[in-house]
Amino acid sequence: MSAFQETENNSPSMTQQEVIDSLPTHLRPFAAFQDYSQYTSRDHAVWRFLLHQLNINLSDSAHTTYFEGLGKTGIGLEKIPEIEHINACLNEIGWRAVVVDGFLPPAIFMEFQALKVLVIAVNMRSFEHMLYTPAPDIVHESAGHAPFIIDIDYAEFLQRFGELGMKAISNYSDMAVYEAVRSLSIVKEIPGASKQEIAAAEEHLKSCSENNTIPSESALLARLHWWTVEYGLVGEVEDYRIYGAGLLSSLGESQQCLDDDTVTKLALTVDAINTSYDITAAQPQLFVTESCRHLSQILEVYGKEMCYLRGGSSALQEAIEAKTVNTAVTNSGIQVSGMFSASLSDAVGNTIYYNTSGGTQLAYQGEELFGHGINYHAAGFGSPLGRLRGLERCLSDYTVDELKRHQIELGTEVELQYLSGIQVRGTLIGLIRKNQKNILMTFTDCTVLDAANNTLFDPSWGNFDMAIGDEIISIEGGSADISKFPLYSAPSNTAAALIEYDDAMKAVFADYQQVREYRKAIHGKKGTHDHEGTPDKKDLESFAASILAKPDADWLLIYETLELAIKFECAEADQQTLVERLKTIQSTANEEVTTLINHALNRQLGL
Repeated sequence: MSAFQETENNSPSMTQQEVIDSLPTHLRPFAAFQDYSQYTSRDHAVWRFLLHQLNINLSDSAHTTYFEGLGKTGIGLEKIPEIEHINACLNEIGWRAVVVDGFLPPAIFMEFQALKVLVIAVNMRSFEHMLYTPAPDIVHESAGHAPFIIDIDYAEFLQRFGELGMKAISNYSDMAVYEAVRSLSIVKEIPGASKQEIAAAEEHLKSCSENNTIPSESALLARLHWWTVEYGLVGEVEDYRIYGAGLLSSLGESQQCLDDDTVTKLALTVDAINTSYDITAAQPQLFVTESCRHLSQILEVYGKEMCYLRGGSSALQEAIEAKTVNTAVTNSGIQVSGMFSASLSDAVGNTIYYNTSGGTQLAYQGEELFGHGINYHAAGFGSPLGRLRGLERCLSDYTVDELKRHQIELGTEVELQYLSGIQVRGTLIGLIRKNQKNILMTFTDCTVLDAANNTLFDPSWGNFDMAIGDEIISIEGGSADISKFPLYSAPSNTAAALIEYDDAMKAVFADYQQVREYRKAIHGKKGTHDHEGTPDKKDLESFAASILAKPDADWLLIYETLELAIKFECAEADQQTLVERLKTIQSTANEEVTTLINHALNRQLGL
């Protein structure tokens, strides 16, 4: 990674609402609010435990930028960060942050990134899934992603990734996979979700993934994102450091990934797009980049082959097969956004006519042409492509006077003969010009025929709007004017569950809060049992006894109490009783809890 370069951006911090108001209108529904009071004292304990353990885990394995970045982006170890604090820090380097609820559609996520807006999941992973959760959470999004944004090269790579991601074509299966992933992540975080419910969600995701046999541009970019931004290593294959957010935020994989016998390390090339991934399992191989500059170079290697740069018949065919809304741009500059459904080609493969089905938008430079939205073109759109007979230049390049000399004039019957054999015959009633170019002609009483006299447009269908252009120079994912043709009106029809806590759980949270108060006292702050700023050892010993008397006390609460007992220098016997209780829990616990307790006792306390 490059060395961090201090910026001179002294932008004032923004409130959550101000950040949301600064977003494009179509992105605002995807932003949530962080109600900090909704985080429980146990949530903060989970954060603290994970961040302290990760700090130990990553001390020798994470790139040094990570530790510098934690502080400079407002990420502390003791409590869940506040989005306003993160924003105040990110503003200094030209970025912003918003909180969101769970997974976002890939195109929306990429657009946030292109705008230099870091999206941070508002939810905190549950106590039951501390080691790993498939759901986006504030540990992963803030402590994983934010720190490396202080590296200028990395931040530029991230933004450029967003720009390419916005232009990528998604296929009809991508959204099904997205919804299946989101549903699985929600189910796994619902307290009391049955094994059958989880299994059904996993099976649905597996089915959707298996049906997505030909990966789209969006899916291939997602793979590259996964193997770099999420699970990337930097350095050399034999000597590397961690920079991927998925590794940085996982206690398990941040250690497991270092085992070269079980996790293969490969030098990063664009071929990484050929390697799929499973969000529910540990990664069997990882890719090592040389530097942030190397990341950007790999990204551009793939970007050069994308349809937005390639254009032409092959890109159009990819859009047709995707069965999603995409935007074709002709050399006149007109943008046609819709679900492309068919095309005609000449003997050498040039597209000579194309169609969309369903609502279609006509736009120019990202702004919908007046009267040419999806309601007007609700039944679809079709238009010829190519050069006209007798014209030496593209029809778009002729002035109004030049058009008249070729008998193309408003209010008159016009006949256009394409070199492909397509004929357009009707009365010209409209001409739209932009930046001294003709981009759209409208005909009434119009007939369009191909070279074999097959009807492509019949006068009974209404007016014929003809997008002008010799060729399609670009195909981009999504619509041109998103504000007028939004593809995602809401984050999802599957909302993350809100949890209601009973009195027994609230009592557990009260115990965690008491631990926090004791810890404040240790740091010289006044606590509920600390009227003079000095911790009360006897009171703590009494509290520890009360926790041990509860047969179902959380292991994390017992561990936090043990930490305090050591710091307060409580009796060795009391400390040992807490340790033995943790070991008893560990002996019958599942693998995740066993691993967490082992981390706590061995790596943190050295017991």
